[in-house]
Amino acid sequence: MTPFLHLFILLPLIGFLISIMVPDKKEGLISRIAFISVGIHLFSATVFLVYWLFNGHPTLDVKDIVLFGSENYEFFIDFAFDKITATYLFVGAFLTFLVTVYSRVYLHREKGYKRFFNTILFFYSGYNIIIFSGNLETLFIGWEMLGISSFLLIAFYRDRYLPVKNAVKVFSIYRIGDVGLILAMWLIHHLFHGNVTFLQLRNYDIVHEHLLTHSWIGVIISLMILITAAAKSAQLPFSSWLPRAMEGPTPSSAIFYGSLAVHLGVFLLLRTFPFWEQQFSVRILIGLLGLMTTVITTGIARVQSSIKSQIAYASIAQIGLIFIEVAAGFQTLALIHFAGNAFLRTYQLLVSPSVVSYLIREQFYNFSPRERSLENSFPKKIQYSLYTLCLKEWNLDSFMYRYLWNPLKWIGTRFDFLTLNRAIIFFVPSYLIGVFLLYNEEVMPEGVEEFLPFLFSFIGLVIVLKAFTERKLARMSWILIIMNHFWIVLAISFNEHFTYEHSILYLSGVVVAGILGFLCLRRLKSFENSIDLDQFHGHSFDHPKIAFIFLISCLGLAGFPITPTFIGEDLIFSHIHEDQPVLALFVALSFIINGLAIIRIYARVFLGPHVKSIYDMAYRSS
Repeated sequence: MTPFLHLFILLPLIGFLISIMVPDKKEGLISRIAFISVGIHLFSATVFLVYWLFNGHPTLDVKDIVLFGSENYEFFIDFAFDKITATYLFVGAFLTFLVTVYSRVYLHREKGYKRFFNTILFFYSGYNIIIFSGNLETLFIGWEMLGISSFLLIAFYRDRYLPVKNAVKVFSIYRIGDVGLILAMWLIHHLFHGNVTFLQLRNYDIVHEHLLTHSWIGVIISLMILITAAAKSAQLPFSSWLPRAMEGPTPSSAIFYGSLAVHLGVFLLLRTFPFWEQQFSVRILIGLLGLMTTVITTGIARVQSSIKSQIAYASIAQIGLIFIEVAAGFQTLALIHFAGNAFLRTYQLLVSPSVVSYLIREQFYNFSPRERSLENSFPKKIQYSLYTLCLKEWNLDSFMYRYLWNPLKWIGTRFDFLTLNRAIIFFVPSYLIGVFLLYNEEVMPEGVEEFLPFLFSFIGLVIVLKAFTERKLARMSWILIIMNHFWIVLAISFNEHFTYEHSILYLSGVVVAGILGFLCLRRLKSFENSIDLDQFHGHSFDHPKIAFIFLISCLGLAGFPITPTFIGEDLIFSHIHEDQPVLALFVALSFIINGLAIIRIYARVFLGPHVKSIYDMAYRSS
């Protein structure tokens, strides 16, 4: 049965590759390719599930491809199949097929028709990689594919300000989840002394033996997994991103934020359940988080004026209940609840435009509220306070800005004195001195070497913070991002001496993508007067080819699967010791802010309303 696992991964990926080569104007052919790809996928999934059930529904696991191997480290792709995968496979295949059929007509003559179906097939490829993943490394590949798909789908109407702005906002929340996943993988590597599969995590004796002497590491891993799941499934305090993601087309909202992607946080908790099952404090924390999210988002949903926002917050509330079920150990109930919520929210989102239209046209429509509700039993002051808080969405957006993004921006603005020339004059000689010390350790005073990894990783973090907050020169921000990667490699080289091939593999992807992206910005600058980062320029309108090549460069520089940079980042973390949480945090923050700075450059230079447009654009969301 294991060969069929590859079929489910390859089908949507082949459809995506074929659809890329079809001209934009051939709508019928584009939609047929998507329809046939997901149709065959649904049919083969149904047949396979029946066959799997009649053969005793065994748990399958296959170690597929070793992407990189060394004496102490192995990066391999692993696929698995059990009842969790089976549930997510059937729900995903059925709903993706349904949305594809719906979109063929709904998006007829839309300017981004081909772009939409390409992104949907790419998203579905990432979704299948996640649900079939047998280890965290494989899951992270699909996780990153979903992140960029999410950004592209929300920013589908890329000539408008709000979709692009909200796409960047949602992507930033996703990157927070990436921090948790990266740190969890790092600690698991050290805990189990290797690349561990989900099937191995089911072995209670192995897990218990390793956690017996490293219980605090187990708790931190579980907390990192919870942060990742909460960010992906829009649980507190990240709940405000889901309604903002509804700026994309209705079909993408249905498939992405109503049914499949938003439930992948639940999938991560179910997959890692055997690891944190015996950690009672973690289970209580997951349950409390789900309960708080359910209570708060239910109130917010009841006062929303937009139908999409109502559905979004109602879905978040149900996922909070699923978190409680997972924490309580009711895995089968959680899977049933996931399937029911996914089907319901997809239906509600797909019919929402028609419902609004019917109610507007209906002359005799009258709303009759219930005579009594739960809130009526509260004192008036509490009623009014709750109503105001829910109307303001409990200031969740302000909370994220005040305690996360604003401090990062404040730190970055402290380095406004750094111009491109000053950065090169200061950091390049400093880097060369660092390389000299690396190969001539005998000239360093005793005890200095152990502090250099922290110093160099901190310099790299400062550089990328400056790149993230740069408001003027796009090329300067791009160069600083490249420099950040070099400083990270230097820092880890002092931390643990390893073979040159690790550094070469990592930096080869950085150099190629960096040069290609810089040439794109340079060529665009020769055509346009301004590509500063102080506003959205929308240059993809006039320069679509440059925009596409620059997007590829962004993916390569940000460590997109399965680029050399992606494998290199995982290798770099394997050389950080378990007793160096500060160093791991610096490196993880560098990678995450790195990705945010890259996507910010792409969004501000190539997306948004075109600078030469004569029409007014909305700059505020209702």
